[in-house]
Amino acid sequence: MQETSSPKNNADPGTDGTIEAKPRGTDLCLHFAGRWVIGSIFPPFSEIRQLFPDSIKSISFDTTTLRAWDSRFLIILNDISEYAKNNKLSMVVEGLPTGVQRLLVLSSASPEKAPFKPEEKPPSFFDSVGNKTIHLIEDCRELLSFTGTVTLSYIRLFTGKAQFLTSDFLYFLEECGPSALPIVSLISVLVGIILAFVGAVQLQLFGAEIFIANLVGLGMTREMGAMMAAIIMAGRTGAAFAAQLGTMQVNEEIDALQTMGINPVDFLVLPRLSALVIMMPLLALWADLLGIGGGFLIAALTLDISMAEYYNQTVNAVALRHFGVGIFKATVFGYLVAFSGCLRGMQCGRSASAVGTAATSAVVTAIVMIVVSDAIMTVLFKILKI
Repeated sequence: MQETSSPKNNADPGTDGTIEAKPRGTDLCLHFAGRWVIGSIFPPFSEIRQLFPDSIKSISFDTTTLRAWDSRFLIILNDISEYAKNNKLSMVVEGLPTGVQRLLVLSSASPEKAPFKPEEKPPSFFDSVGNKTIHLIEDCRELLSFTGTVTLSYIRLFTGKAQFLTSDFLYFLEECGPSALPIVSLISVLVGIILAFVGAVQLQLFGAEIFIANLVGLGMTREMGAMMAAIIMAGRTGAAFAAQLGTMQVNEEIDALQTMGINPVDFLVLPRLSALVIMMPLLALWADLLGIGGGFLIAALTLDISMAEYYNQTVNAVALRHFGVGIFKATVFGYLVAFSGCLRGMQCGRSASAVGTAATSAVVTAIVMIVVSDAIMTVLFKILKI
C-alpha cells in the first residue's frame, strides 16, 4: 500500500488540520486529522488536488482522528465533490461525520429547473384591442348576471323568503349613515366654498354678486351634493364592501354559507345594498345644506351679502323639484356604489392580492357608473324639463 502525505507546513498538528492520501487500488482514501475550523491552518484544495493520482475511480474518507470541523471543512469537501463530479469519480461519504453527510446533501441539492419557455412576443395592437373587447363583454355579462341575481333576491325579500340578520342591516345603516357624516360634511362645505368662490370671481365682473346664491343652491341640490356624497361613499363604503366580501371568499366563508343552504346574495348583499340605498338620499340632503352654508361663508366674507339676502335669493332660486332631482340621483348613486362593491367582492379570487384588486376595481367601477348615469339623467331631466 502506497501512502502519500499532505504538503508539510509549520503548523502544530494538534491544533491545525492535516490530510493524508492513501491509494487503495482504484480508490483514494483521504485521512483527515486535527482541527479543520476557522482560525486553524490546513492545506487549501489546490494542494490537496495534487494528491489525487490519475488512476483512481472513487474517493473515500477517514475522519477517525478528526478533532473538530466547521464550514471551512465543508468548503474543502464541496471542492472535492465538485472535482469528483467533473472527473466522473464516485464519492463514498460513509467515513464522514453524520452531520457533515447531511450538510453535503443539502449543499449539493439544487432546485428543479423550470422548463424552457420560448420568449413571448408582445401582443399586437389588434390583439390588445380584441383582448380588451372580450374582457369588456365578459364584464358586462357578469354585471347583467349579478343584476338578475340581485333582482331575484329582492323578490325573495318582498315575499318573505330572503334570509339575513336584522342586526347586520342595522349595522350597515349606521356605517353608511352616521359614521359617514364627518367626511361628507367636510367635503360638502369645501365644495360649496369652491363653487361660491369660482362664481364670485365671474359674477363680480357684471355686478351680479347676489346670484352666487342661485349658483351654489342649484349646483349643490341638483348635482354636486349627490355626486360628491356618492364619490365619497364609493371610496369609503364601496371599497369596504368589496374587501369584506373578498376576504370572505378567501376564507371560504361564502362556500360555507352555500353548504348550509343559505343564499350568500340574500345574506350578504341585500343588507349592504339596502342600507346604502336608504342612507344615500339623506346624506345628499345633508350635503346640500352644508354646501349652501359653505357658499354663504364666501358670500358673507368676500361680497358683504347678508344672511337674509342670501337666504331669500336661495329660496327663490331653488324649488322643491330641484331637491327631488338630487334625491333621485342620490338613490341611483347609492345603488350603483353598493352594487359595484358587492359585485367585485363576490368576484374576488382566493388570494390576499385579489382582495386589494377587488377593492380598487369596486371604486373605479362605482365612479365610472356614477359619472355615466349622472350624464344620462341630466340629459333626460333637461328633455323632460324637470
